[in-house]
Amino acid sequence: MMVRRVLAQTRSELTLSVRQGEQLLLVLGIPVLLLVFFSVVDVLPAPTDDPIDFIAPGILSLALMSTAMTSLAINLGFDRQYKVLKRLGVTPLGRAGLVIAKTLAVVVIELIQALVLVGVALTLGWSPSIEPVALVGAVVLGSVAFAGLGLLIAGRLPGLVVLAAANALYVFLLLIGDMVIPLDEFPSAFASFARLLPPAALTEIITGAFDRSAEISAQAWGVLAGWAVVVPPLATRLFRWE
Repeated sequence: MMVRRVLAQTRSELTLSVRQGEQLLLVLGIPVLLLVFFSVVDVLPAPTDDPIDFIAPGILSLALMSTAMTSLAINLGFDRQYKVLKRLGVTPLGRAGLVIAKTLAVVVIELIQALVLVGVALTLGWSPSIEPVALVGAVVLGSVAFAGLGLLIAGRLPGLVVLAAANALYVFLLLIGDMVIPLDEFPSAFASFARLLPPAALTEIITGAFDRSAEISAQAWGVLAGWAVVVPPLATRLFRWE
């Protein structure tokens, strides 16, 4: 019975996401547009001979961030403001079931994003050599870290403030996350700071996971794992359901 309730709520979460045009733009539209644009228009100082080899892993990282952090934060922020979380939490679904359903919805959306973006990248001439263990580790740690940030943003602020804060953080991390602009283009001190944040660490690991010749630093793993371990418990502790 509990499984059926969770699956029903998961379908509901996915249906709401599909019906919200701004959410579709965030999780699919913007990543696809950026992937195509920066792959065919030579406007960035890509550190590789073929821009697609640099931009594809970065856009995959961006897509994960958009779903696990920004989209989740906005949905939770408005659900909390309008008492949706409070009402669902006292139904037979319960708070645990609601959390599981939202988690499953995030996973499904991430899979759809990956399929679409990898398909587009392959069409544009990308030919990755995948390291599956590193890829799975990056996706799991990245999803947990960014979901923790999403919970931290949505846990106490009003819905409109969450909307503004989540989008502002999304743009900021996009610019300094080694996703579309190489960190080597920034001053060394700022680049060192950026590498301590989860987007740059995730991008480095995903880049290495799709290119066996690229080395993944221990720092990248440590940074991403550290954010994944520290932020979600803090966000859970501070989160208010109403």
